[in-house]
Amino acid sequence: VQLQASGGGLVQPGGSLRLSCAASGFSFRRYTMNWVRQAPGKERKFVATISPSRGDTFFATSVKGRFTISRDNAKNTVYLQMNSLKPEDTAVYYCAAGPIISALESDYDVWGQGTLVTVSS
Repeated sequence: VQLQASGGGLVQPGGSLRLSCAASGFSFRRYTMNWVRQAPGKERKFVATISPSRGDTFFATSVKGRFTISRDNAKNTVYLQMNSLKPEDTAVYYCAAGPIISALESDYDVWGQGTLVTVSS
């Protein structure tokens, strides 16, 4: 059972970045997929979620309208497209899988290792 996040890096304010998270070892298409982030010195916070089949999405207020979450069940991969990035988006981004749509970490069963996104000029 594994989630492998990738795509992080350094980007200037206003720029874009796409994160990917590849799943293996479990029935990806049956799980809700989530992105969570942890800024330096702060607690982890929910970013976005997408349901297994219908692809219903929900976002944290801080990223709504700038971030998009999508999934490719054939490739067992979930994506986070981040546009109009701000310095306050700097964080380690984690993907996580859970059985239900939820913004609560306690509802997530599987976690990836995280990928660092730095927004700075």
